[in-house]
Amino acid sequence: MPAFTTGTLAKQGGVNLESIRYYERRGLLPKPPRTGLGYRMYSDDALRRIRFIKRAQAIGFTLREIRELLGLHVKADGTCDDVRRKAEAKVAEIDQKRRHLAAMRKALVRLVSSCERSGPASECSFLANLESDER
Repeated sequence: MPAFTTGTLAKQGGVNLESIRYYERRGLLPKPPRTGLGYRMYSDDALRRIRFIKRAQAIGFTLREIRELLGLHVKADGTCDDVRRKAEAKVAEIDQKRRHLAAMRKALVRLVSSCERSGPASECSFLANLESDER
C-alpha cells in the first residue's frame, strides 16, 4: 500500500495543504496514521477521495453534499437510487440558478440600455434606476 505525505497527497490531488487539513476537519477525509516522527501518511484511498471531492465540487456539489455522497458510498443500505435522487436534486438546483441568473441578466441589460453614457455620474440613469422604487 503506497503511502503519501501531506505534501505529496496535496500535489497528486491538485489541492493545497490547507485543503487537506480542512477536509479532515469537515469529516471528508479520515485522519491518517502518523509515523514515529509525526508525519501524516495517507493511503491510495485518501488520494481517490481527494479526487472524488474535487470532481464533485467541479459539478456543483457543496462539501456538505459531498460528505453525504461519501456516506452513501460506504453505507451498507445506501443505494444507487439514493445517489440518483441527490444528483437530480442538484440538477434542479442548477436549473433554478440558471433561471435566476437569466432574470438578473435581463434586468441588467434593461438598465444598461437605459444608460445615456454622458453627463456626470450623479445624473446617471443607470444609478437612478437602481435608486428607484419601481421594479
